[in-house]
Amino acid sequence: MKEKQPRVNRVIIEYTLIIVGATLVALSYNMFLLPSKLAAGGISGISTILFELYGLSPAYTQFLINIPVFIIGLLILGKDFGGKTLLGTFWVPFIIWLSADIPYTITNPLLGAIYGGIVLGIGLGTVYKGNGSTGGTAAIAQIVKKFTGLSSGYSQLIVDGAVVISSIIVFNLELTLFALMCIYVTSKVIDRVQLRTSSTKLILIITEKEEKVQSLIKNEIDRGLTKIRTVGGYSNQNKTMLLCVTEKSEAVYLKKLLQKEEPTSFVIFINASEILGRGFSLDKYYGQKL
Repeated sequence: MKEKQPRVNRVIIEYTLIIVGATLVALSYNMFLLPSKLAAGGISGISTILFELYGLSPAYTQFLINIPVFIIGLLILGKDFGGKTLLGTFWVPFIIWLSADIPYTITNPLLGAIYGGIVLGIGLGTVYKGNGSTGGTAAIAQIVKKFTGLSSGYSQLIVDGAVVISSIIVFNLELTLFALMCIYVTSKVIDRVQLRTSSTKLILIITEKEEKVQSLIKNEIDRGLTKIRTVGGYSNQNKTMLLCVTEKSEAVYLKKLLQKEEPTSFVIFINASEILGRGFSLDKYYGQKL
C-alpha cells in the first residue's frame, strides 16, 4: 500500500500540472494571440487564420482538428500519454470557449508576441512537466522529440514555424514576423520551465588541502560534498576534486571563504539548471514522505 501511494500522488500532481498548464495556454490565446492576430503556430495558429478568413469559432475549430491528431499521438506515443493528451485536448478549447469574452486583451502585436509567448511557454512547459500535451501540433512536437532527440522547445519551434510561415498568405509580413518572434519566445520559455533553471550552483574545487576545504563546506554552509581523486595534468601530483551544490547566496559566501582561507585552490562555479534530490527539489515529495 505504501508503494502505491507515491505513484497515486504523482499521477494527481501530473494531471494537476496539465490542467494548470492547459489553462494558461488557452488564456494566452484569448488575451494575447487572437486579439493581436498572431498565428503563432500550432492548431491555435490555424484557428486564428480560419477565424480571420471565415469567422469560425476558435474553440470548435481546435476541438475538431485535434481529434485526428490525438488519435495519431495515441498510436505512436502510447496510452499513458494519450490519456493525458485527451485531457489537454479537451481542456484548452473548453477554456478558450469559457474565456472568449475576457475583457483583458492585448491588440499590440509586439506586446502580444512577447507576453503571449511567455504565458504560452509557461503553459506548455507546465503541461510537458506533467508528461502530457495540449493536443494539436504540441502532440506532433512531442512525436518529433521522440524520434529526433531534440528538446521540447526546439521541436515545438520546428513544427510551429511551418504553420507561421504559411500564415503570411492571410496576414501581412509584419504580423508573420511577430508570430515568429512569439514562437521563439515560447520555445525558450518551454525549455526554461522544463529545466526549472534555478539559482543553484555546482562548485568544483581542486585542492591539495581537502580536509581544510571540506571543513569549510560542512561547518560554514552546512552542505554535503563528493570527493574525486585526481592527478594534476601539469604537476602530475595527486589532488582531490570536491563537488558541492549550493544555493547562490551560499556560493558567494563560500567564494569569499576560499579566497581568504585557501586561495591556492582551483575553483569553478557552474550554473546548475536543475537539481534533483533531497534538499533541492520538490521531487522528494514523490518519495517516502508521501
